[in-house]
Amino acid sequence: MLTAMLGLEQLAELLEQNRPAARARVKEFTLGGRHFAFNSQPAIMGVINLSADSWYRESVCLTAESAVRRGRVMHAQGADLVDVGAESTLAHAARVDGAGQNSKLLPVIRALREAGILVSVETYEPAVTRACLEAGANLLNLTGTDRSDELFRLVAAHDAAVIICYVQGRNVREVGDFNLEADPVTLMQDYFARQVETALRHGVDKILIDPGLGFYYRNLQDSSVRVRHQMRVFLNTFRLRALGFPICHALPHAFEYFGEQVRCAEPFFAVLAALGKTDLFRTHEVPRTKAVLDTLRVF
Repeated sequence: MLTAMLGLEQLAELLEQNRPAARARVKEFTLGGRHFAFNSQPAIMGVINLSADSWYRESVCLTAESAVRRGRVMHAQGADLVDVGAESTLAHAARVDGAGQNSKLLPVIRALREAGILVSVETYEPAVTRACLEAGANLLNLTGTDRSDELFRLVAAHDAAVIICYVQGRNVREVGDFNLEADPVTLMQDYFARQVETALRHGVDKILIDPGLGFYYRNLQDSSVRVRHQMRVFLNTFRLRALGFPICHALPHAFEYFGEQVRCAEPFFAVLAALGKTDLFRTHEVPRTKAVLDTLRVF
């Protein structure tokens, strides 16, 4: 279990130790004619899972028609863009080759773009990336490190954006233990600095960075260890903004703590992510998360 209740004392100490980072501003950009003013207005990205292996059942769509319908609903609920993936990141999930991913992804991407909805595609495969960008995807949610040069060139060629995820391995399906001994933000700063430099060198200038919350690492399967790590990363997010690029977070579930109320987990973590100055919230629960962010803005 968590050993202490999070309180104002911890937040005050974190801020005092990192005041310059707390004042950092990040790059803003336009996608598909829509400007993202990250420094004043966080954005929301809804989730569509085209894999039957995905854990969050409410987001699973097994036909193109149901996926497009969910995308339209989330857009109406306040999602600024929709993230679509065809392979689950769960360790036991089946691997899906490029052809299999494309057969699921492309009809959905084309239909959502025809409806004027901005689309992100989650993949680490160059062939899938190329096909999805050609179909109109606006953003690559890159969940791997292998062949990143090729992937960045594809993103630049289509004037798209990229989310660079922190992955200690070739991709999220091929990881071992997470390094819990060092300050995770320091490790991430070094990693993102290198990846961003590579992306810029290949002509990509619309970049977000995603610290990755690590439920797929072997030594983060214990719920108390994982949730403690996730809360720490959320609250330290503003330190990564010092790199000059907006931060994307995928909100987690913490089923072990929320139980039957698991659909309330992402809105709860949205509060911590917002306190850490997250810029893009990736969520299965768009209306609940939007309500949280709207309420925080009242203050």
